[in-house]
Amino acid sequence: MNGVILIKKEKDFTSFDVVAVVRKLTGVRKVGHTGTLDPNATGVLPVLLGTATKAQDIIPCHDKKYCADFKFGAATDTLDIWGEIIEEKPAHVTEEEIKRALGSFRGEIQQLPPMYSAVSVGGKRLYQYAREGKQVERRPRTVTVYSLELVSFDKSTQSGRLDIFCSGGTYIRTLIDDLARSLGTVGVMTDLVRYEACGYELDDCLTLDELRRKIENGETDYLHSVESIFMCYEELVVSDKQAHRFKNGNPLDIARTALKNNAADKKIFRVKDRQGAFLSLGIVDGDLLKMYKHF
Repeated sequence: MNGVILIKKEKDFTSFDVVAVVRKLTGVRKVGHTGTLDPNATGVLPVLLGTATKAQDIIPCHDKKYCADFKFGAATDTLDIWGEIIEEKPAHVTEEEIKRALGSFRGEIQQLPPMYSAVSVGGKRLYQYAREGKQVERRPRTVTVYSLELVSFDKSTQSGRLDIFCSGGTYIRTLIDDLARSLGTVGVMTDLVRYEACGYELDDCLTLDELRRKIENGETDYLHSVESIFMCYEELVVSDKQAHRFKNGNPLDIARTALKNNAADKKIFRVKDRQGAFLSLGIVDGDLLKMYKHF
């Protein structure tokens, strides 16, 4: 079994828990995921099976969309409501002040990864240091926030909701903590839903229970193709002879394909045969189309 299963991760499951359950349900040994979700976060978690796991390092789209709830007035060690309170500060923020402050968090920004995160430092995860009560030096990372909007805000409770479209590696907990401090207070994330990841949407996802029922009923419509990971790349259809040659690892003369030397160097394509079968990814190298990744 090769392909992608889109899981709607529920609370109290780690991303690795989901992988373990999918491995058991499907009987497939090689299983991975495309991006960690915190145990208390919910939403889109693409799970890769079989040859699809070879795509983990070359996934073209790592952008994510989130809906995040927050509350001002207290800070925790985990930057979310489930941590231990380490600071409290009066909050009298207005909706207008938040909207003005959001401008500083759009575009390319610098973020310091939270101690309770899966970032590796010195061969060890930050959360492992945090659980030992240790603080280690962390380097800021550049992330991109494409859009950031205030959906709602209740001044009386100092709580609200943000809609965020960002690059992979963006920590929403950190974003909320930084936003609160820029407004002269402190704050925590109180809920997080990832409703789009790697081009996949929440409406297309299944809970683990729904997946279990489908498998028990002998259904197979839950499995998305390996090709679906790469839909941002253009399609290139080749002849039967070219398909046979390409599948065997031999490059193709671009002049003899539909590209006709008009493709930019290093551009990647989804190479397919005339029957519509996905063969592999191809990359332009001078006047040749070479195998980039075979699945």
